[in-house]
Amino acid sequence: MTKWVYSFGAGHNEGRADMRNLLGGKGANLAEMASIGLPVPPGFTVTTEVCTYYYAHKHTYPEDLRGQVSEALARVEAAVGAKFGDTHKPLLVSVRSGARVSMPGMMDTVLNLGLNDATVDGLAAASGDARFAWDSYRRFIQMFGSVVLGVDHHRFEEIIEHVKLDKGATEDTELDATDWHRVVAGYKDMVEEVTGKPFPQDPHQQLWGAIGAVFGSWMNPRANTYRRLHDIPADWGTAVNVQAMVFGNMGNDCATGVCFTRDPSTGENVFYGEYLINAQGEDVVAGIRTPQPMAKERSKPGEKSMEEAMPGAYAELVQVRATLEKHYRDMQDIEFTVQQNKLYMLQTRNGKRTAAASLKIAVDMAREGLIDQTEAVKRVDPKALDQLLHPTLDPKAPRKSLAKGLPASPGAACGVVVFSADEAETRAAKGEAVILVRIETSPEDIHGMHAAKGILTTRGGMTSHAAVVARGMGRPCVAGAGSITVDYAQQVLSAGGQRVQAGETITLDGATGEVFRGAVAMIEPKLSGDFATLMEWADGVRKLKVRTNAETPLDAETARKFGAEGIGLCRTEHMFFDPARIGAVRQMIMAETETGRRAALSRLLPFQRQDFVDLFRIMAGLPVTIRLLDPPLHEFLPHSAEEIEEVAADLGADVAAMQRRVTELSEANPMLGHRGCRLGITFPEIYEMQARAIFEAAVAIGKETHKAPVPEIMIPLVMTKRELEILRALVDKVAQEVFAETGYHIEYLVGTMIELPRAALTADAIAESADFFSFGTNDLTQTVFGLSRDDAGKFLPYYTEKGILPKDPFVSIDVDGVGALVEIAAEKGRKVKADLKLGICGEHGGDPASIHFCGKAGLDYVSCSPYRVPIARLAAAQAALAGGGDRTA
Repeated sequence: MTKWVYSFGAGHNEGRADMRNLLGGKGANLAEMASIGLPVPPGFTVTTEVCTYYYAHKHTYPEDLRGQVSEALARVEAAVGAKFGDTHKPLLVSVRSGARVSMPGMMDTVLNLGLNDATVDGLAAASGDARFAWDSYRRFIQMFGSVVLGVDHHRFEEIIEHVKLDKGATEDTELDATDWHRVVAGYKDMVEEVTGKPFPQDPHQQLWGAIGAVFGSWMNPRANTYRRLHDIPADWGTAVNVQAMVFGNMGNDCATGVCFTRDPSTGENVFYGEYLINAQGEDVVAGIRTPQPMAKERSKPGEKSMEEAMPGAYAELVQVRATLEKHYRDMQDIEFTVQQNKLYMLQTRNGKRTAAASLKIAVDMAREGLIDQTEAVKRVDPKALDQLLHPTLDPKAPRKSLAKGLPASPGAACGVVVFSADEAETRAAKGEAVILVRIETSPEDIHGMHAAKGILTTRGGMTSHAAVVARGMGRPCVAGAGSITVDYAQQVLSAGGQRVQAGETITLDGATGEVFRGAVAMIEPKLSGDFATLMEWADGVRKLKVRTNAETPLDAETARKFGAEGIGLCRTEHMFFDPARIGAVRQMIMAETETGRRAALSRLLPFQRQDFVDLFRIMAGLPVTIRLLDPPLHEFLPHSAEEIEEVAADLGADVAAMQRRVTELSEANPMLGHRGCRLGITFPEIYEMQARAIFEAAVAIGKETHKAPVPEIMIPLVMTKRELEILRALVDKVAQEVFAETGYHIEYLVGTMIELPRAALTADAIAESADFFSFGTNDLTQTVFGLSRDDAGKFLPYYTEKGILPKDPFVSIDVDGVGALVEIAAEKGRKVKADLKLGICGEHGGDPASIHFCGKAGLDYVSCSPYRVPIARLAAAQAALAGGGDRTA
């Protein structure tokens, strides 16, 4: 026979803390607290397996469940000396949910269950307090009516307010037993009116109604949303905890409270929490009354701390705090009740905390000896570090909402609205803070994106061009704000009846996707010494190297500051959009002969050379992987008739000829068109110029520092071995020319970006001409799924919500498809060359789950945007501790 019910308390503990998958976090911890001698009211837990059964069998229960519940209930009755449904000394119980991971406020609770028109009198007589009994009865009807019967909670509040108004009372505590009797009568009449049935009087019917409601709440909208946001599987289910009631609302020697063993906002090692005298638990969390502080030192004038009001219970609670932290070795979130000066523990769980608090608590506990350094590294969520690396909005600052989009790149930014990249650059050069607003961005907006404090788009998803580039630059970005309409001609954006003209101020919150009108005060990030300490501990255990995606001195310097060990992707096309260079780029594209193209490229060569000199100097001997030109040429040309006329005039070119060239270069699907190494094959002079710039820069730094860098030259979008052979020969030829001209020889590597399925499947052949592979998982994901990342944002959320895809594959690597190709390419490549260097440079290089995969796949390094370097360092350490990543680069 399957065991569906586990008892706890009163010396009968059938559960333990390590049984949270079966008993849920709350049930497991109640049993654990009882087993270590803490005062826990007795009760029992209905397991998560019942929840799974309930949904698999059309909301029915296992046949033997009712018998097991009856036996467990009898044990509780014997332990407390009261009987469920008894009219003289009734046992009342609470019914609470308890998933295996904490989901605060997501599911439902019913207190004081077992009260009816008869047992309320028994409770009044047994307690000697009629007011307490009728107050408890009205609380039960209100919670049961709302949670189980589906009655709107506002309807209950209206009845209380009417009674208070009649009496001239302002607080619930001013109502006496007669008043609560009247409230109960009003409640019952209203419930019958709404539901068509009298309020249930049978305690057993009440109990099974509440158990069903808790299981039902596992699939309510807010719980579903919470699970989706926190990657909690729906099939885990929830347990149900039934526990003998203890009462914090029996008088002034009673109280209830919630506290944390450390400050959840800062991590400071202080007892943090609130309590209420003569109250039940929902009063603290519902905001109906203003709670008071726990400790005397934290109380303000007019407040009375628990330490002062209930010194005995407070002293016992302080001891419990120490016991729980020592036992669980983590900050605890505690719920307690004091009944007639006796303390009872109702819950403990690992407390939710801010990123700053998480960092401080982990480091402090390691220093205190509660945990070791390895455990401290494992404790901090790498994604949470984003909160520490970017400015955030001051939570106390007033704000006026304008719209909401996707939180595409973290941080907060405030500035004046501009609608073009050129204007963004112009106004930023004058010292103005600007927000670049575009329907969608393209590579030609890069200079404006770099100049802007933040970026807002009305189209695109979390991996759109705007999102990817913004994250790389460390710029806050809100993408896909579909409720906003942009009118470039009128220079205005509209949302919800509000209009914002160019030059007006808006504020972006890249962490939430919110857009606000006007300026909102911000808080600058502060990296504490604890941050450096944890990073040092992480670096001591990780095996994967962490590089950065960077092509500007600022990005390179930022990444070095955050601990990057080289550049894993320098996207040279980003350098071409600079206003000083774009003319030469366009002149090269417009040229009809190789001679004309080489003339234009000669103008670009000094710029490219200086770009690489700057990067090599900043990286100081660390590896720098440089991707030769990748995007199709049409992206560098103007598109509208007005822009074509303007650019033609600047170049002294014929307007018709430029229009014709734009038409010639336009492609139906540019991502799959004339780009990457295909440009180098058809226009080898482009790659020759870039290779020369790289080698001349490396030689210059070698002569300057007496330690030449070892550049890694990457050929993009290779699909055949022959492509790489041709272009490698071109690079080698240019290298020998530069070495002969300068009399200086350097080491260098030539490799390729694996971003097409064919390249992955033929990696053994390609490896014969490659010194390294870098997996471009952005494009590999696009080609594996047949999805455009710029368009998929319109429907991918539906796929993840419906469970068709577990996660957005552009955010976290698709292990079964994309990951399988990475593993195939890695294995085939290393069969040919055992020392083949392997890395990843797509957006996945900054995603913790993807980094774990990279460690298991045997990659040497991950590369990510500068502001994600600390995240990657910590995730790589956690991957190593989980057994991933055995190679070193």
